[in-house]
Amino acid sequence: MTNPVHLKIRNVSRHFNVNGTTLTALDDVSLDIKAGEFVTIVGASGCGKSTLLRLGAGLDVEHDGVIEHGGRRVDGPSLDRGIVFQEPRLFPWLTVERNVALGLENTAFSKAEKRQLVSEQIALVGLSGFEKAYPHQLSGGMAQRAGIARGLVNRPDVLFLDEPFGALDAITKTRLQGELQQIWVTEKFTMVLVTHDVDEAVYLGDRVVVMSPRPGRIRQIVPVDLPHPRERTSPELAAIRNEVLDILNGTTGEAPKPVSRPVAAKRPAAPAHPIHAAHRTKHAQPAFSTTEI
Repeated sequence: MTNPVHLKIRNVSRHFNVNGTTLTALDDVSLDIKAGEFVTIVGASGCGKSTLLRLGAGLDVEHDGVIEHGGRRVDGPSLDRGIVFQEPRLFPWLTVERNVALGLENTAFSKAEKRQLVSEQIALVGLSGFEKAYPHQLSGGMAQRAGIARGLVNRPDVLFLDEPFGALDAITKTRLQGELQQIWVTEKFTMVLVTHDVDEAVYLGDRVVVMSPRPGRIRQIVPVDLPHPRERTSPELAAIRNEVLDILNGTTGEAPKPVSRPVAAKRPAAPAHPIHAAHRTKHAQPAFSTTEI
């Protein structure tokens, strides 16, 4: 039995007015995401992938078309939809556990349940022992783990991630990608991740949505029919990565051909003036003669 459609996006367009000019960020985008699926969205800058994520999360509701989550129209933010940004966005005056607990504001959990949920999510992202630490005492990777824990703590139906590892170094990024994959395997949340990184998109996603820019449209959806957890160096993963890269290269058009310009003829050097020549010859002599040495 197939999983039902959990997040439905139908014929969605988003327009912005910039200095009196209408710009189309998204044009007639349709996408179905199943419950428990991990979908990644990749594309060049300006393709509208972050705009699509914000619309799905309910952070932006000015659009044409229909967006539904669990059969209900998305008309604003909801506790059922968590979001993780590129920056951790932690409050510097709050400890890790209190930053994570912010994700439980306005929920019906008791104080004991909140403490238990915060403790579980901190352990899940590998931050046990740092509950009382402040953001300035954390590395970039640790701070991003805290941001992910805050997004997961209220057990949302869908977690949206907007380039969560984009600002991290390569080693930390690779480690956190693996940890996020393990969290998804364990918890089976529906996840939607936006990224510029094709390797990341293919490594994490069940499907990779490739978008083309100006206006933003879905160019193609590439399935990644490989079990989790995945091996980064597998030839099957490399083949899918190359397929996605080929599609992306096709969304940007042909590269401009180099312009050939005629080489200007060199002008003959003017004869040196006798006085200038003598001056240069004089200063070209060594500071000390060999006889003096």
